Amino acid sequence: MKHRLQTWRLRWNWLDLALSVQERFVEVRGRFVASGVTISIFLAIFPLMLVIIAIAGFVAIGDDSIAPRLVENLGLSGAAADALTGTLERAAHTRRAASVVGLAGLAWTGSGVARALQNAVRVPWQEGVKGLKDRTEAAIWLLVGSLGFALSIGLGVVGSEWDTDLARPLAIAVSVVFGFAIEVALFTWIFWGLGTRRVAVADLLPGAVLAAVGFETLKVVATVWIPRLISSASALYGSIGIVFALLAAIAMFSRIVVYSSTFNVVRYEAREGTTELTVQMPRLAVAGAERATRGGFRVPEDVS
Repeated sequence: MKHRLQTWRLRWNWLDLALSVQERFVEVRGRFVASGVTISIFLAIFPLMLVIIAIAGFVAIGDDSIAPRLVENLGLSGAAADALTGTLERAAHTRRAASVVGLAGLAWTGSGVARALQNAVRVPWQEGVKGLKDRTEAAIWLLVGSLGFALSIGLGVVGSEWDTDLARPLAIAVSVVFGFAIEVALFTWIFWGLGTRRVAVADLLPGAVLAAVGFETLKVVATVWIPRLISSASALYGSIGIVFALLAAIAMFSRIVVYSSTFNVVRYEAREGTTELTVQMPRLAVAGAERATRGGFRVPEDVS
């Protein structure tokens, strides 16, 4: 089977590129890097929700129609709808404390998200993240990127919620095209700003296009399928169902970032080549020939 696969790789360049990206993703422990991004984003959601609740508390004072409108627009029912309604009722009384705690928590967890994303972009290039300076710069890049992603997601929601049957397909098509253009620019911005900055922007563009395709697909799925999944999951499993649906979407986004950065690295190396550096490891009893992986781990020489 390995011989046949190697023959196919020599015949089809696209297959060889795809398998090379997957092999590099495994070698640099991309799955664990993506998991770090997922957890960081998930933890940042809690202070973000506090800030949103505080804002809702200020807005909801004297207006009893906000909670029913939000429940209807989000397509919630059962335990999820009751939880949202109760949260908005309490938000009016705790808005000041929630805003202070939420903003402080969001500032800290947001910088953690920025550093995790920076690590996701740099690990495929086998570069590390340095100290407070990198963390601060990454937080600034993430703030700008978040505004762009919010705009892109907003375009998708507007397109999917268009009421006229005739105009809705056109609105969706326009939102997808504009959203895709925004996402290509955003991922190029992220790969350059959070990455090595020692390669040309043109070398980062292919990965940005790949990431934009993946994110656009995820966005379409999220705006159409996720609300239904949340509604059904909340009815079956309560609030934990919403958590599972949210985690799945974040995990897919995290892998998109790592895979796209790895895609850039593999293409760049194919043209520019590689260099060899010495890796220091503990001196252990050696059972046979060994080599170091891209991730800095020792493996037997015959293990690919």
